Amino acid sequence: QAAAACRAGHVRVNGERVKPAHSVKAGDEIRLRHAGRERIVVVSRTVRKRVGAPVAVECYVDNSPPPPPREFTVPVALRDRGTGRPTKRERRDLDRLHGH
Repeated sequence: QAAAACRAGHVRVNGERVKPAHSVKAGDEIRLRHAGRERIVVVSRTVRKRVGAPVAVECYVDNSPPPPPREFTVPVALRDRGTGRPTKRERRDLDRLHGH
């Protein structure tokens, strides 16, 4: 997933787009778009080999803005399971509700 995000241009190190094999060093600021939010991470130290999550958390500082409150997220219309596709009338009602 990380390599795909780099190729798509969603990852920037110190303001520049990077390729998946780009090396980072202590002090680098990494900005990425993931799941509709922007994450901002500053590398505090690097490790040479793979480590577990508790050790990895100590290697960066997360300066990301807090996620938006749940009350401001757009509610998703859910249909009951097994009801099939909406009818033409239901579709028009949904479009009118969404402002289309």
